[in-house]
Amino acid sequence: MDNPFNRDAENLGNVTGLEHLNVEIPDQGIASDFYLLGMGFTRDPYLFPGTNNMWVNIGKNQIHMPKGEPLVFRGHIAIVSPDREALLDRLTGVKKQLADTKFKFKEHNEYVGVSCPWGNKFHVYNPDPERFGKINLGIPYVEFTVPEGTAKGIARFYRKMLGALTCIEKNGEGKAAHIKVGPHQELIFRETDKKIPEFDGHHLQVYVEDFGKPHEKLRKLDLITEESDRCQYRFEDIVDLDTGKVLFTIEHEVRSMTHPLYNRPLVNRNPSQTNRNYVMGGDAWVPTLPDTVGPSGASPDPLKAPKAPTIAKRRSPAPDRGLARRLRWRWPRLARGSSRSTSMSAPRCVSPRQSAAMPWVSPAT
Repeated sequence: MDNPFNRDAENLGNVTGLEHLNVEIPDQGIASDFYLLGMGFTRDPYLFPGTNNMWVNIGKNQIHMPKGEPLVFRGHIAIVSPDREALLDRLTGVKKQLADTKFKFKEHNEYVGVSCPWGNKFHVYNPDPERFGKINLGIPYVEFTVPEGTAKGIARFYRKMLGALTCIEKNGEGKAAHIKVGPHQELIFRETDKKIPEFDGHHLQVYVEDFGKPHEKLRKLDLITEESDRCQYRFEDIVDLDTGKVLFTIEHEVRSMTHPLYNRPLVNRNPSQTNRNYVMGGDAWVPTLPDTVGPSGASPDPLKAPKAPTIAKRRSPAPDRGLARRLRWRWPRLARGSSRSTSMSAPRCVSPRQSAAMPWVSPAT
């Protein structure tokens, strides 16, 4: 049978989603000014409402920020945001309260470069379905800077240890390993000859379909750093599988798809909504764009398809009219002149097994 679709394009590999990143922050007030007012994100209203931690929602993704000494990702975090002009207005509006921090932003042709008050770098893009999928708010990739000569080994590690889909890219920005970690989501490890800061403890979290085999492979190499619970474990070092040399370090929080938080709905607000410019029903933001599975490849007449589906064959014969008559609801007959009540007794029904296999007949027939 002819196949008009690219089935491989829908493959995710074993890593099915990048959900959250984690950094520590020393001041929730400053973080709120940057992440909520400036970037337009939403504080999770349900979990960690106190001052010891804050979870910030970005579409279907999050950044977790427990209180502590600031942690900084080595590279940059990509963000898809729906409105560049609105973003620039918001960032301009928080300049004063963030004046004594590392906060800064600059507009580029492709993205807006933003540094948080403690130095984490963001590239904020307009929605681009071809590149980032059907989202207008979210985290499509995280890019790390890694030592020269490590990209190939890093890709092999993710492919062999976690079952991820990987590829190597070479362009003017240098050699990079791309690791698929969800629908239109990637971890990118780009080689550089510059000095790379020491790892400070920040982490990322991914979901995997096969939870046990990667754990067993990591355990055999003594790479597991935490047996968190039945649905989660952690590791840090990405190593050369031939020599054992550490190629890069970033803590991975690995969760099974049976984890209670898997696919948890996240609240996202409309950052343009204010009490002075209020639209009824406009508080919430929908972070996805319309999606479609494309034109149907099904035959208009299934029985004329090259391989007629079994269900079409089963449904094709004319119904058994005699059977239909036998399955009709039966009502009590009333004798002429009877003074009995005209209320009807319970109808006669078929068993669930018969009902599932037979056509229904309306009681009004």
